[in-house]
Amino acid sequence: MRIQAWPGDTLEKYGRWFCVPPELIADANPHVEKGGLRPGQTVAIPGYEMMDTWEALAHCLSLPVEALRRLPGAMAVINGTAPLPKRITSPVVRRAEPYDFAALEEDIEALVCRYPFVRRRTIGHSVLGLPLVELQIGRGPVRVHMNGSFHANEWITTAVVMALIDDYLRALVDDAALAGHRVLEYYHKVTLSIVPMVNPDGVNLVLNGPPEEEPHRSEAVRINGGSLDFSQWKANIRGVDLNNQFPARWEIEQARKPPKAPAPRDFPGFAPLTEPEAKAMAALAEASDFAMVVAFHTQGKEIYWGYEGLEPLEAEAAVRAMAEASGYKAVRYIDSHAGYRDWFIQTWKRRGYTVELGEGVNPLPLSQFAQIYQEALGLFLATLKMA
Repeated sequence: MRIQAWPGDTLEKYGRWFCVPPELIADANPHVEKGGLRPGQTVAIPGYEMMDTWEALAHCLSLPVEALRRLPGAMAVINGTAPLPKRITSPVVRRAEPYDFAALEEDIEALVCRYPFVRRRTIGHSVLGLPLVELQIGRGPVRVHMNGSFHANEWITTAVVMALIDDYLRALVDDAALAGHRVLEYYHKVTLSIVPMVNPDGVNLVLNGPPEEEPHRSEAVRINGGSLDFSQWKANIRGVDLNNQFPARWEIEQARKPPKAPAPRDFPGFAPLTEPEAKAMAALAEASDFAMVVAFHTQGKEIYWGYEGLEPLEAEAAVRAMAEASGYKAVRYIDSHAGYRDWFIQTWKRRGYTVELGEGVNPLPLSQFAQIYQEALGLFLATLKMA
């Protein structure tokens, strides 16, 4: 929602009027100088949307539409010349639905529109040219990164991450507790970086079938053994497993992984960081000074948190809090290399976690979404608290 400033207006006044923390209004309006508003400036107010239909206004006022039509002057208000603000009180993003790149794009646009203090940028592009979107939330000195859908058939991780962001943003605007956490404190402590979908081409392949573009369509079908069932596909569209692409003992994975050529899963590539998605994620970490990273995968209800003894001492306290909040098992070491978390710990000696959401066989069914979300919510909030 946007309003026009009058003489004497301040962001603090708008905060009182609309019951929104003024720092969120300030962050939603970087064009407004700290010295004050100028009359006529347009100001975005987060947490609101505009009502421009009889039905929406009637629902808000708990009145029948026909009764509303009889109010003096009602036509002037509802004919579109003077839409009315409505507080956002329910989720913005879709939940428990198949979640491809188009769904992600629509939900990101909806979030940024309603919560304009969310910063959006493109950090790179997939093989097929889809943007890899990073969202940033917060003004804190501690930078924490989270991501989802490194693996194509683990696309439910993106749906969960977007739902977490949605509820976090609404709680921020309401200055309300979320599962017992006053999250506005985290907004001041943490700058949260999220890449919800690292592998959009692969997710689209799993959910929608092969792309129209050649040679990628024919190659994907060939790599998949001629089958059009891509439900077990983990790799990117070129058949490279993106979470085996990082230079953390990559040569061990390259030697022992059965695939020696592009495959639906487990092929680490012919060299580390050959794929544009992996390159973009590495460049983001190198430029961002992250204190902690959390990569969401499925499945197993486990949190992997160590690598080669290079993890810092404070990593254990954080993972214990995450495990307690989610009910997941903390696992220090696994026989695996070349992953994003492995590389992050090896390079910076900082806290890195791989979270295996849910249980069962990938791709996990949407019937698990509500339970996975609740487990992930506790872990998400514990992560911000321990940052």
